[in-house]
Amino acid sequence: MMVSRYRTLGRTGITVSPLCLGAMMFGSFGNPDQTDCVRIIHTALDAGINFVDTADVYSDGESEEIVGEALRGGRRNRVVLASKCGLPMGSGPNTSGNSRRWILQAVEDSLRRLRTDWIDLYQVHRPDLSCDLSETLGVLSDLVHQGKVRAVGCSTFPADMIVEAGWMSASRGYEAFACEQSPYSILARHIESAVLPTCQRYGLGVLAWSPLNGGWLSGRYRRSAPFPDSVSNRAHDRFDTTRQEVTVKLEAAEEIATLAEDIGIPIVQLSAAFVLAHPAVTSAIIGPRTMAHLTEILGAAELDLSDEVLDRIDSIVVPGRTIDPLDLGWTPPWLADASLRRHAVRSSRRGASEPPSFDQEATMRVPPTLLSG
Repeated sequence: MMVSRYRTLGRTGITVSPLCLGAMMFGSFGNPDQTDCVRIIHTALDAGINFVDTADVYSDGESEEIVGEALRGGRRNRVVLASKCGLPMGSGPNTSGNSRRWILQAVEDSLRRLRTDWIDLYQVHRPDLSCDLSETLGVLSDLVHQGKVRAVGCSTFPADMIVEAGWMSASRGYEAFACEQSPYSILARHIESAVLPTCQRYGLGVLAWSPLNGGWLSGRYRRSAPFPDSVSNRAHDRFDTTRQEVTVKLEAAEEIATLAEDIGIPIVQLSAAFVLAHPAVTSAIIGPRTMAHLTEILGAAELDLSDEVLDRIDSIVVPGRTIDPLDLGWTPPWLADASLRRHAVRSSRRGASEPPSFDQEATMRVPPTLLSG
């Protein structure tokens, strides 16, 4: 199966394939066989995929090293290469976040691991509430001017932060975010409410990560089959059947699998094609761990789902709804910490006169299964 359709990434003029090869599963976190990972990358490129997305944090940098090895020689010039920074890369207090200090270090480390002089799309991996947004946009702009980065983007930003970043870039002369990378699938549709319309309104591209919802839409998880111990142990609450959200997701996944069988489309292709059907979405990030995972999803790039099929999906999961809050990708700390919603909280943790503080690492760290490719 060859990918023959291509799209423009926001207003950058950069042409990318509708399927983006996510590299999160390459390395010790997923597939430790580096030679096999390189073969998967080459197969994806040979099939017409020209967009590869990785991050410094994936397998502690090993993913970037594998991608760099796979793109040696003439392949690098044919690929739109994306990476990300911001999630913790060590135990030190300044080895994460969106500060100028860390981003300047992180980009140099990524360039070295990727064996390249430039990154086509460099993204901040999560919001960093300890850092002024102008600090982040300023250093990203410098990287573009230096030629180390071609375009910049954000990941899992809420709509209000996307608008604020756009205003700040326009008013202060910074490089603007070219795209937003968000979790999006049939089972996690919250970005349909505000993020996707906002990106459409302001001309940002959208990269949708986890279109299979962390494996929930792979066809492996059915009512008749228990979850493998390896999955349950790794993902913890996301597959805990004592949680009501997990029960509801299992029912929805069963209905989606039945729909896929009814129309004769593999569920993985149906799920990715659903994501690509939204007019705001530029590419769906697929994160294969094996060659079989890659080949079974490639056909999604050429599918056009009918209104009837999309309506049936809407009847299973209501537009704008995300069944499990753990699939949100990023939760504002003021929703997780009650003290941040109250005017003058006195507790053993903080005096009434002490201003609220944000734990940068706790704010930005998410379970590995929720990260993008």
